[in-house]
This record gives sequence, C-alpha cells and structure tokens, in this order.
Amino acid sequence: MKILVTGARGQLGNELKRLFDTMRAEIGSIDNVYVNAEVDYVDYDDLDISDAVAVRTWLDQHGPYQLIINCAAITNVDGCERDEAGAYRVNAMGAENLARAAESSAAKFVHVSTDYVFPGVDPISRTEDDAVRPISAYGRTKWAGEVLVRSSCSRAFIVRTAWLYGYVGKNFVKTMMRLAREAGKISVVADQYGNPTSANDLAYEILKIAATEEYGTYHATNKGTCSWFDFACAIVDGVGISCEKESLTSAEYKQRFPQSADRPAFSSLENKHLANTVGDEMRPWQDALADYLKNLPELEG
Repeated sequence: MKILVTGARGQLGNELKRLFDTMRAEIGSIDNVYVNAEVDYVDYDDLDISDAVAVRTWLDQHGPYQLIINCAAITNVDGCERDEAGAYRVNAMGAENLARAAESSAAKFVHVSTDYVFPGVDPISRTEDDAVRPISAYGRTKWAGEVLVRSSCSRAFIVRTAWLYGYVGKNFVKTMMRLAREAGKISVVADQYGNPTSANDLAYEILKIAATEEYGTYHATNKGTCSWFDFACAIVDGVGISCEKESLTSAEYKQRFPQSADRPAFSSLENKHLANTVGDEMRPWQDALADYLKNLPELEG
C-alpha cells in the first residue's frame, strides 16, 4: 500500500508516522494491511495543498496512492480570525484539491476536521448528525472544507476531533507545564467544555477507519467532557507541579485578550458513528493523558 500524509510535521502527522514505524499505538496494534506500507510524508514546504496544480503534479510524480490522509490545516484559532481568507485557502481549498486528487486516482481520502464546526451553545454532546453552525473563522473554514470534500470525493472519511495534543510540537499540555514551572501560576478558562484528545489514540482510530469502506463523517475524541481549567489542573497535578491555579470566565478572558476569537462554550463530541461501525476504542481522556505524561520525557520532539 502506498500512502500520502500531508501536514506530516504536525502533532497528528508525527503520531501517524510513529504508528506506521512501530505498527502499534498505545491502544494496541494497527491493522496488518499497513505492514510494509510505503508512506510519503509531506508538509507545507514540500507541497502547498492550496495550489491545485502542485497537488496534481505531486500525485503524477509520486503516486498512485491508495490512501491520502490530510492532517494539513491552519489551526491557530485567533490567527484564522485575523486572516480568514488565508485560512480558507488551506482549510477549504486545500482539502478540496486533495479530495479531487484522491477521487481521480481512486484513492481513499481521510480529512481531519474539528469540534469548532458546532456553536457550542447547548450543554449537549454532539453527534455526527447534528446541525453545524461555526462561530469562528477557524470553524467556518473547516466546515467549508468538509462540504468541499464531500462533494469532491466518493471515498472520503471526515474525522472530527478536539483539543488535540501529541508528543511532538506545541500544545496545551506542554504550555500549561511550562507556565506552571516558569510563572508558578496558570490562568485558564473554566466555562468552555470539550474532549481532550491524544493524537496517538486519534491516529489509531484513523487507521482503523481507513482500512474499511465505511465512508462518512466520524467523531473521534477521547471519552469524557471537562473544562479547559479541569484539563489544566489534571496536567500540572499529573506531573506534580505545585502552582497557583486561577479559573477565568470566557468574559474575563475576552477582557484580557480582546482580539481573541469566540470559542464554543460546550463542544463535546460523541463518537456515535465510530461506535456503530468499526468500534470506539478511544480511551477516557484521563487515561490517555496519564500515559502521555508518563511517556513524554522519552518521546517529546
């Protein structure tokens, strides 16, 4: 099998590489269909996915691929608010270019999306069937990408996730640990709720889904809902850092950072389609975080 992974130097891309190299995730072994897979890992300086000609040329020169996994995205929520057009080029047009390329070459296509397609105004975990209404530029551009992928590729898996953290690269977990050590204090929003998600667990489920022909939209997050403040406290307590913990309301955070984008108040996802098809093996978020904190000193990049 020949596979293309875009956004390969990001958190999820690195975990996919780890799984392909070892044939294992923290959850368990990946499908034997990936034994001896030939994988091309590309990032933005290798391939600009927003350039349709560049995408076609890459596939002509390096394909054919049986599977394309798109981890490339502009994920800086506040940055997307400042440059929605730029975010749209990558998050929507780039996704469409890859989806069309997958369709023309009869490849399966996995596109990673986000909980931010939902407004988060009701305290209810959202399933794949619920109506979307993004409230930020990031959410709007990712939703546009979903729409374009569905219309461009008949063999597409759209996988929404949330609050992702991996071993390689920057993330909320590492930021909280750094702030707690350096400043002796963390100040975190306590009225926004969602699902902390291990990139290692997500990579496992993506590869499990992609080994099937159960095309469609999936939610894939670790189980359980918490606030950003709950998550932050679990992080610093989990590594034994003693620090002051300040909880903020969204309004207080907005006062301190008036240019910040609006976030959903409750963006928890339910892995309904996953459970009804290939099976939901995503762990409780506390268990995934505990393994992450234990393994981080060895695997951090």
